[in-house]
Amino acid sequence: MSTPLEAMLGNYRAADSLWIGKPFDARNNSLNLIRLVFAVAVLVHHAWPLSGTENSPSFAGDTLGGWAVAGFFVISGYLITHSRFTHSLGDYLVHRIARIVPAFIVCLIVVAAVFAPIGYAKANGTLDGFFGTGTTPFNYVFTNLGLRMNAYDVAGTPAAVPYAGVWNGSLWSIYFEFCCYIIVAFIGLFALVRKSPWPITVLFVLSVAANVAMTRIAPYAQGNYDFTMLMHLLPFFLGGSVVYVWKHRIGIHWLPAVLSLAAAAVLTAFFPTWGGGASGAFIAYGLLWISLWLPSPQLVKKNDVSYGIYIYAFPVQQLLALYGLHERGLPAYIIIAGVLTFLPAICSWIWLERPIMRTVRRAGKAAAPHAAVPQPSAGPAAPLMPAATADGFPEKPAAAAAQA
Repeated sequence: MSTPLEAMLGNYRAADSLWIGKPFDARNNSLNLIRLVFAVAVLVHHAWPLSGTENSPSFAGDTLGGWAVAGFFVISGYLITHSRFTHSLGDYLVHRIARIVPAFIVCLIVVAAVFAPIGYAKANGTLDGFFGTGTTPFNYVFTNLGLRMNAYDVAGTPAAVPYAGVWNGSLWSIYFEFCCYIIVAFIGLFALVRKSPWPITVLFVLSVAANVAMTRIAPYAQGNYDFTMLMHLLPFFLGGSVVYVWKHRIGIHWLPAVLSLAAAAVLTAFFPTWGGGASGAFIAYGLLWISLWLPSPQLVKKNDVSYGIYIYAFPVQQLLALYGLHERGLPAYIIIAGVLTFLPAICSWIWLERPIMRTVRRAGKAAAPHAAVPQPSAGPAAPLMPAATADGFPEKPAAAAAQA
């Protein structure tokens, strides 16, 4: 005889009708295009501080880049939760590591081996001392291998730019993205979380409550920056997760989507400290609806270069600033940086990201007969996140502050 809880879960699993709307089409949508737009928006936002220009566009206390990456984050929450709920723990972790880590490490190497030597030679007229000055190229790569950015400069470069001492101020977010992956990996171990939408819904509410009470909670963590930032990011991610676990009941429909986006705007306008995170589920639902009617070129549907845009835009913009391109005005600086950033992003996708993901998926399919959980293909997620500080950058290192 089943218990009331088992009966409730059984009803949830058996439900095949939607209260409203239609199911989200996982294969015919423009999420790649939306992520690409968000990646370009982050590049545009960075143009202000990297050129030394003030008054960058903002809304409700956050920048254009902050809101763009928040959109990425809720989409990531939706897609990553799907990946966890349709894969075994081991396969899930392999997929997530394959999607994030190789391109991250290669980007570190490219910065240390290509961008930094150019910057050092520009500042000193020679490469003498490059391999033994300040944060050495080897140490820059090695100390950041764990995804947590511990060093931003290489041999004291970039110097003589408005935002000195930081080659890639975007990579800080990858560490927190992976922390969210680990959280979802853990909670996915429990059958109740997989069978009912309520546990993740409750976790989302608790994460919002933690942000509301952060001034009271932070002292217990001794003001730990990593903890505070993770708690800031988690509601966005879990907002996407909430939409995923309720997709069996709530379909995609224009009316709740418009109301969701309106509610998100109101919450963030009146409660800028925590309203954005509290709107995570609203933003996720609205973006999924937009992705169903927004037309997207087939080339973009099949190729997701948004991660490459995100991790390479910053060093490209810094390199241009070294040669004074930022002094020609923001429009020229943004356009030139955008065009040049697509080159390493496309190379990263074609020669690194896509081949690695295909290899992992083929290995997963080959092992499928022995797997405990079926493994349907899940779309890759781009790891972009809300800004770390008011201007969308990590806290500037002391050495960078001294050079600015």
